Amino acid sequence: MSGRLTPRRHQAAFRPGRLRAAALGTALATVLVPALSACGGDASTAGGGATLKWASSYFPTHWDPVVSGSGAQFRELALVYASLTRTDATGKAVPDLAKSWEYNAKGDQITFHLRPNLKFSDGTPVDATAVKAAIVRAQKQKNSALFGDLTSIKSVDANGLDAVLHLSQVDYQIPQLLGERVLQIASPKAAASPTKLDQNPVGAGPFTVTQLVPGTKVLLKKNPDYWDAKDIHIDNVELTSAPDAATVVSGLQTGVYNFADIAPSQAEAAKKAGLDVFVQPGFNANNISLNVNKAPFNNAKVVDAVRYAINRQEFVDKLTFGYGSATNQPFPKGYVAYDPQSANDYAYDPAKSKQLLSEAGYKAGQIKLDLVIPAEDPQAEVVQAQLAKVGITVDIKVDKNWATPFFAKDLTLSLYGTTGRDSAAQTLTAHFGPNGPLNLSSPYEPSGFEAAIAKVRQTPLDSTDYAKVLQAATRAGLQSKALVFTYSSPNLIAKSKSISALPKNPAHIDWTGVTIGAN
Repeated sequence: MSGRLTPRRHQAAFRPGRLRAAALGTALATVLVPALSACGGDASTAGGGATLKWASSYFPTHWDPVVSGSGAQFRELALVYASLTRTDATGKAVPDLAKSWEYNAKGDQITFHLRPNLKFSDGTPVDATAVKAAIVRAQKQKNSALFGDLTSIKSVDANGLDAVLHLSQVDYQIPQLLGERVLQIASPKAAASPTKLDQNPVGAGPFTVTQLVPGTKVLLKKNPDYWDAKDIHIDNVELTSAPDAATVVSGLQTGVYNFADIAPSQAEAAKKAGLDVFVQPGFNANNISLNVNKAPFNNAKVVDAVRYAINRQEFVDKLTFGYGSATNQPFPKGYVAYDPQSANDYAYDPAKSKQLLSEAGYKAGQIKLDLVIPAEDPQAEVVQAQLAKVGITVDIKVDKNWATPFFAKDLTLSLYGTTGRDSAAQTLTAHFGPNGPLNLSSPYEPSGFEAAIAKVRQTPLDSTDYAKVLQAATRAGLQSKALVFTYSSPNLIAKSKSISALPKNPAHIDWTGVTIGAN
């Protein structure tokens, strides 16, 4: 299950994953109060040195990584928390707190070997006991966003610096899974009180918190005890909740910020302002969610009619300003899990859509649906117009408490956007599995998907068959009648030219080697 995010203020283009953001942030709220006393002066400049001034539209609602989970907020939480693994520019799991790992011969046990002599910012050792505590807490804490992602882990043995994970099934996806998105590791001492951790985050990441104003601002300084501190060249971070989108670019121009995530609609203005626009590859994908347990979608012909009514290119043209691409899958083209064989399934054909509706017994105008979303979203208007062309009437309903009916599977029609996952198997099960949080039609599951995803887990990531097996699982999942995918787009970041190029790790923001100099 992906994690709690903070929704961005409405813009001309709604970013993938932000619908879920609003949902889960609302669904599981923890009361926050100011936790740390204000530091004297401005921590972003008081210590001198290179300062990152980041305006974030994903400003964390929670600083407990178990609660914030694996959505877009993990990028900000990664300032404080490190993980067992992280991903490189190819999307492959590489060492982080764990220097190495290996599976047993059967593939149902994996041992992570932690780096020696590491500690959390409160002095607690980073050892296998801390890893075990993090996993158990993620599995059992009442408001955990992660328990659904850790079902393969049956138990953990802590042996000094070796964390031995006993699995309930053969699962070679674990190194991909246990990176920044799913298991950012907090100090077990601090996490003994999750409410306090939420207000005073304690990790073993590249920075430590010096001041936190919930929902507004966080000041951080470089962590000299981070395992790769020699490659972190930023001394201070000032992370603030982004103001109205219209003012972000001007704030970057004037130096109020030097780094900000932006919508595609802002990219051209940022370039004209002399800023760098960094295109960060990602696994973002948007979809229309249908509930096949409710009329009219309990009729397969109506579902197919909707599929053929959708013109994906229109979403790209109207919403992405040249940065997106049409897709009928939860992955962008070129990604290892993208299935070329399914690329042309359900191509835009409004005439066929109308024919299917007629065969299902519906005349034009007879189907009237509420499209329920958490906030104003131009995607909804595109859906409304496209379905109107085939005779389906859609009324857009904005429900700020959208999370409750969506995750209770009570809605008939909605929209969803995700930031994707480092484990392709996790992405697939979240969308198509019978208990998948993104499957509005639970417990419905497309035929053959369970066996296909089991084969993915049983296939080592370095196997020559891995891509073929993974794409077969995608193909099986796309038989689902619960989702109609529309488009994907990268993450866009505008930054001052004083900030050097960032590593292009898919969906991640990696500060390794990044420098900040004079403009």
